[in-house]
Amino acid sequence: MNHLSRRQFAASSLVPVGAALLPAAPAHAQEAAPQAPPHHVPGDSFRTGLSDVLDLHGLPGAAQPPGDNPLNVFADLGAWHAYGLPSAADHAYFGGFSGPLYIAEEYPWYLSRAFSRFGLVDERSGRAVDLSADRSPRLEARPGVLTQSYVMDELRVTMELRYAGHRTALIRATVQNRGTRDRELRPHWTGALLRHTSEPVRSAPRLHATDDGVAVRFAEVRSFKDFLTTAQTRFEVAHAGSVRTTVHGDEYRTTAHRPTRLAPGATAAFAWTESYTFTDTERRTNRPAVREALAHPDRVADRADRRWQLYLTRALDGVAPGRRRTAAKAVQTLVTNWRSPAGALRKDGITPSVTNTSFAGGFWAWDSWKEAVATAVFDPQLAVSTIESMFDYQIRPDSPDRPQDAGMVPDALFYNDVRHGGLNWNERNSKPPLAAWAVWQVYERGGGRAFLRRMYPKLRAYHAWWYRDRDHDRDGLAEYGATVDPANNSTEQRRLAAAWESGMDNAPRFDNTQVRTNTDRTGRTVGYSLAQQSVDLNCFLYAEKRFLARMATELGWQKEAKDLNHGADVLRDRIRTRTYDPATGFFYDCGPDGSGPRTAAGKGIEGAVPLWAGVASARQAAGVRAALTDPAQFATPMPLPTVARNSSKFDPTGYWRGLVWLDQAYFALRGLSDYGYDRDARAIGEKLLQHAEGLLGDGPIHENYQPLTGEGENSANFSWSAAVVLEMLRDGGR
Repeated sequence: MNHLSRRQFAASSLVPVGAALLPAAPAHAQEAAPQAPPHHVPGDSFRTGLSDVLDLHGLPGAAQPPGDNPLNVFADLGAWHAYGLPSAADHAYFGGFSGPLYIAEEYPWYLSRAFSRFGLVDERSGRAVDLSADRSPRLEARPGVLTQSYVMDELRVTMELRYAGHRTALIRATVQNRGTRDRELRPHWTGALLRHTSEPVRSAPRLHATDDGVAVRFAEVRSFKDFLTTAQTRFEVAHAGSVRTTVHGDEYRTTAHRPTRLAPGATAAFAWTESYTFTDTERRTNRPAVREALAHPDRVADRADRRWQLYLTRALDGVAPGRRRTAAKAVQTLVTNWRSPAGALRKDGITPSVTNTSFAGGFWAWDSWKEAVATAVFDPQLAVSTIESMFDYQIRPDSPDRPQDAGMVPDALFYNDVRHGGLNWNERNSKPPLAAWAVWQVYERGGGRAFLRRMYPKLRAYHAWWYRDRDHDRDGLAEYGATVDPANNSTEQRRLAAAWESGMDNAPRFDNTQVRTNTDRTGRTVGYSLAQQSVDLNCFLYAEKRFLARMATELGWQKEAKDLNHGADVLRDRIRTRTYDPATGFFYDCGPDGSGPRTAAGKGIEGAVPLWAGVASARQAAGVRAALTDPAQFATPMPLPTVARNSSKFDPTGYWRGLVWLDQAYFALRGLSDYGYDRDARAIGEKLLQHAEGLLGDGPIHENYQPLTGEGENSANFSWSAAVVLEMLRDGGR
């Protein structure tokens, strides 16, 4: 499978592998004949040993999850709603998948504790089949599918949840008669809304019975800080069989019109879909996916399984056997955070974390670059889209409100852009220039030559913007800064935006830094710069020149490649001279106007970027290596904090003031390895993997980690951390 092209794979996965056993319409009851166990997937052994790589068990306690949700969820294909599993103690919710968690355009909320709970009534006795009678149910998540299995009352009930499309989940339940007598069973589904405590959110959802199930319609609520729906927003459940639904307030019950008769050994299957859409147009375009899932659930399930088989075959190639579960968890994290086009988001991309209130509904620039590199390992076209989703909003020269920013890529894009009230959309700054690195990596991993050709002029424009709008004294060393934007209306706001542009928001090197105004030749203000030239920024720009030169060579533009490489040589020498301090053996941001390294804030992990970029001389690299391997500096129990341990600014719980960020750690490890310190890189990488809380177990992958204890901090299920974990595992720990 890993050698199939994407088109070949898509074609092969559409071959039907069996029809679903769905309720027919005899006079009284469907007669189910004995048959093979249902839902057999050819080649399902690819999931062997990969059950519950991430703990997805638990029920939400409130409609609005906390800022960083303690529950983990699963989504696929870019859907905007996600599910979990009940725990073994959640007896009242057996037969239901927890949630769904849905994204109200930009913010995650829970619709229910378990919206569709499957149940059965024995028609002859009139008693409900009690799933909780099974005291050892199998409630497990495997890559691409959530499953439940119960054995009780001479019956086996098995349920599976997969995604049929970018707006629709497919759920199948099978019931097998394990006894010696005929059974006549009538299936039903029950659920209740989980309401918020405050208006207007409390009254936004309403249950409605439909011909084939039940729907939740939403009122228009435009609370741009926490909840966004319109009158077109829908959550809809559709059943394959004939059903009737009754609604009483916030509760509903859907019942099959006819019972199903099961002979001894027979199995019956029931299928339904759960769709979450934002607009009437989405509902219409989603109907074919719903119809196919209900008519051919086996085919849809098989297609999903084959796709996940391809994902894991590619992603786990070369990963040590003992680390396959962690690599699979990284893939699952990236896929769950995948969002399909909606609102102002024009292409598929990857959000930082579906379980964080602030990160669930948008794409960030340098997050996207890192996410795309790892995603290209298992889905090159999703990686391509992840990059291009950000460049959809690259500022054009004919921009009516910011032509001076032509070429810039905004910091963050969300469902609602700033011109339509969005508070999270951010054009106040950009993010570090890692786009060319990402494009080249994705190209090498299957992104395609057409992708490279499309991206090259956009990358050149982005590269030129940095020097036009972020090089205050025109000396060839750029600074982080801020745009001419209504929100950047004071010196402090400009300084804040500039720190955001670095991605290291509150790093000590930005404490009390002055801001300067940048102008063009006519004296027009084109932006603002910090009064310091950051070593990481200029190393990224150096690397960008090298990657652009490779692209130009690949595309046949030798003169451009030569000019870019010459510019890179000049910049390399300037960085070596201006940012390295021989006395301390480390790289720092430097002052403007030709002044030297600024060492007062202490050593920061940005000083390792010259190794990743290939800027450092051998002697300089040795100095950095000494700091990275020193327990008093960066070799903490959980290695490579953002600020050296012996710095007066070190704070082991500070966001960018001491926590370990896996992306920065990975850049340092790659740099060490590239300069010949491979043994150090492997040893440090192993410590990272071993000491990061839950990383090698079933815990979520965190945004960052406490350097002295390894405790996971801030956002769980964080995409760029998952991306670099996958890269580290495929690199053998570095």
